[in-house]
Amino acid sequence: MNIVLDTNVLVSALWSPGKKASEILNAVFSRKFTACYDHRILEEYSLVLHYRKFPFSEWEINAVLEPLIKSGISVIADPLPDVPFTDESDRKFYEVAKFCGAILITGNQKHYPDESDIMAMPDFFRKYL
Repeated sequence: MNIVLDTNVLVSALWSPGKKASEILNAVFSRKFTACYDHRILEEYSLVLHYRKFPFSEWEINAVLEPLIKSGISVIADPLPDVPFTDESDRKFYEVAKFCGAILITGNQKHYPDESDIMAMPDFFRKYL
C-alpha cells in the first residue's frame, strides 16, 4: 500500500519515539507500506526537521530520511490546481498522494479536502496497524 506522510508525521515520530507516528514510520522501513514523495516533499522534510525549535540531531534526521528515501518511491506528480488549499504548502502532499493512489497521513486533517484517503495518524494506525 502506498502512503504519503505529511511532515508533521515525521516530526511526531522523532519527538515521541514508540508512539503511533513512529510505528507508522517503522512500518514504512519494514516495507509494510511504501512512502511516496517528490523533491518538494523531501525539501520540506529536511527544512522542517532542521528548524532550531526542534532538538533533532543530524544523525536522528538522517536515520529517518535515508531509509524513507531508499524504501520509498520518488515521483513527479501531476499538478492539481483546481483543488483549493488555504495553505498552498500542503498541496504537494495531496498531489503526490493522488498521483500514487496513496493514503495521505497527516496530523492536520483540516488542511486537506474531506476525502476518505486522507487520514489522521490515529485513524490510519487503528485501521492498518
